[in-house]
Amino acid sequence: MPDKLNLKNSFKLYEEALELIPGAILGIRRPYNFVEGEYPIFFHTAKGGKVIDVDGNEYMDHLCAYGPIIIGHREEEIDNAVMDQIQNHGFCMSLTQPVQNELGKVLRELIPCAEKMVFMKMGSDATTAAIRVARAYTRREKILKTLTYAGWHDWSSDVYGIDAGIPDKIRNDTIEFEFNNLPHLETTLKQHKDQIAAVFIAPIHTPGGNEVELPEPGYLRSVKQLAHEYGAICIFDEIRTGFRINMGGAQKEFGVIPDLACFGKAMGNGYPISTLVGKAEIMDVLEHNVFLSSTFFPNSLSQIASLKTINFMQKNDVINTIKNRGSVLEKKIQESIDSSGVPAVYSGGASMPYITFRRDEQKLYKTLREEFYRQLIRRKVFLQPYHHGYICYRHTKEDLEYTATMIDESLNETKRLM
Repeated sequence: MPDKLNLKNSFKLYEEALELIPGAILGIRRPYNFVEGEYPIFFHTAKGGKVIDVDGNEYMDHLCAYGPIIIGHREEEIDNAVMDQIQNHGFCMSLTQPVQNELGKVLRELIPCAEKMVFMKMGSDATTAAIRVARAYTRREKILKTLTYAGWHDWSSDVYGIDAGIPDKIRNDTIEFEFNNLPHLETTLKQHKDQIAAVFIAPIHTPGGNEVELPEPGYLRSVKQLAHEYGAICIFDEIRTGFRINMGGAQKEFGVIPDLACFGKAMGNGYPISTLVGKAEIMDVLEHNVFLSSTFFPNSLSQIASLKTINFMQKNDVINTIKNRGSVLEKKIQESIDSSGVPAVYSGGASMPYITFRRDEQKLYKTLREEFYRQLIRRKVFLQPYHHGYICYRHTKEDLEYTATMIDESLNETKRLM
């Protein structure tokens, strides 16, 4: 069994941060979301598909910053384009720069529902803008959504059961329905007839701490049909799937075109950018009826980065490369799970690998989960117990072979606790 990692500097910085930042670090990056005492808390640098922490430990990075890194860290072609913009043109101005239109035309060619679009910074910006647009267009207030993270704003942020500071009225206007359960969706729509503004759904279900779930055949099409039948619009949350499952998003992959869709994460390879795209008739409420503005939304650096990211992905067939390499990794992980006899489950397909453990009444799964991820981090593979992973273009075949071997070793070590 590998020794515990030297994380002295991480722990020192964490203690310092506790005096400066509530909880030291925001949200899902806090130590209790990993294996406390085993995982680094601060990273120092990253390149390609690897990251190095503040103690000098190098890891195979399979969280990829929770999804934005689709190509690799510190991609020169992208970074050089951004630096050229800084040095020769500037990026923060009182008026918008022409790159807005360039990027808009590219998205319209790629994304089926993208007749018009607006650019923002974070996924939460895009999802919340989608809800405001839906309410303005339908003149209704209630939202149906699946139980998965869709941002930190009031309309959606009690997904983890933390709802302090959110007024009851706002919280009660968001109603959950079960993924891949059409009868439940239809029943919920009937219960709130003439009140539902939108059915909001991530086309690939990624509930925290649970298996990644693909839509059953015909499911997404039926969701859209039911939404329209009850006078609601259909919104796809493509923050995770966009530019990762397909260049046109999951809507292109599965052949179902929503009314609105939210994109972010991978579209900028780490630069902060998101977009709400959709049918012109619906998006046009933003022209006069809906207010959406920010000092930094028109900032051109992320738009430049997004253009270069998309161009690089098209030139280098990034998504198919990831899928092909990821399929090999998926096969090897499944073989390791089967041979180990550990009650683990692989989900997420070739693009979003995730290893969870079957729940049992004795709660042994919690012990097995913690031990597996302890073993894995000591072998320098960076994954998260409560969140699916990712594969980026710069993860080579050799990198993924290493990952598969370390997962196999970690499963066999974990088996000793059964």
